[in-house]
Amino acid sequence: MVQSSASNVVPIQSVGTLPAGAVAPNFTLRATPDQTLTLSDLLGRPVILAFYPADWSPVCGDQMALYNEILPEFRKFGAELLGVSVDGAWCHDAFAQNLHLHFPLLADFEPKGAVARQYGAYRSADGFCERALFVIDKKGTIAWSYCSPVAVNPGADGILQALENLSK
Repeated sequence: MVQSSASNVVPIQSVGTLPAGAVAPNFTLRATPDQTLTLSDLLGRPVILAFYPADWSPVCGDQMALYNEILPEFRKFGAELLGVSVDGAWCHDAFAQNLHLHFPLLADFEPKGAVARQYGAYRSADGFCERALFVIDKKGTIAWSYCSPVAVNPGADGILQALENLSK
């Protein structure tokens, strides 16, 4: 796991993000400059939503690269991984190509942060997303959520444990 220590992690409830048990708000966001993705189209399989502050920032690049590297582990559970930030689709496209990412990055660009706000994962004072993770079950309910300090890569252990718990 890539993070300094568990004591650096802020519990999700303290920052107002949606907790486990909440219904995941549906959304449609741009996945490429000319294609959209709708969350409800993924019902029937687990979904990992990884909100992150910004393309091209060092921690975000490390986090997305880690998730790309362990994507086969997520897929063993039939899970779909979606990265979400307020950057635009063209920026996401360049970032994904640069890191050779094999999962969609969704542009919560206009209106800026609208989806992040629904999930309680938008930092209004900063104008970008929290580093917040959500595992959504096959029925569209949040099974696990976690918010990491912006400067800390939360790693993937929590996601993998949540997916394991869903498979039981």
